[in-house]
This record gives sequence, structure tokens and C-alpha cells, in this order.
Amino acid sequence: MRKQPVRQCVACREKKEKRQLVRVVRSPEGVISVDARGKMPGRGAYLCRNAACLERAVRSRALQRALECEIPPQTLELLRTQIEEADDG
Repeated sequence: MRKQPVRQCVACREKKEKRQLVRVVRSPEGVISVDARGKMPGRGAYLCRNAACLERAVRSRALQRALECEIPPQTLELLRTQIEEADDG
């Protein structure tokens, strides 16, 4: 058995295995997206696979602090749909 890496959700601060969380990444070009494989280059933040944690992270500005940038409203909507898809899958 290999030891699985552990990461912390920026919203609820729970520690979980990396594969149980979804990674939101800001690429070097400044594009914010959901990193399904967890390998994209850039600054990343981990969230639980549910919309409630995303809302909490945005409301408390934890996601903006973790990614070190402001997140436009249209990008937040895209993140919401991508996290809902990740939650279903």
C-alpha cells in the first residue's frame, strides 16, 4: 500500500486525501480553472467536491488569497459548473 498525499480544503480546512479534493489552479498566464488531473502548472488551491465549500471559500475570500488574485464573476460561474461535474463524476 502506498501512502496517499493529504491536502487541506481552503474553505472548511478539513484534511483529506488528495484524490478526494478538487484542485483549482491559476495558470502562469492568469487563467483560473479546475485541474481534474492535479498536474497543471501554476498556483493551486484544494476544495472539497461540493458547491458549499466553493461558496464558503469565495465568501471568506480564502480562494482569492490562496490563488493570490481576484476571481471575476464569470470565472466563478464556470468553476461552479466544473465542480458540480467533478462531484457527479
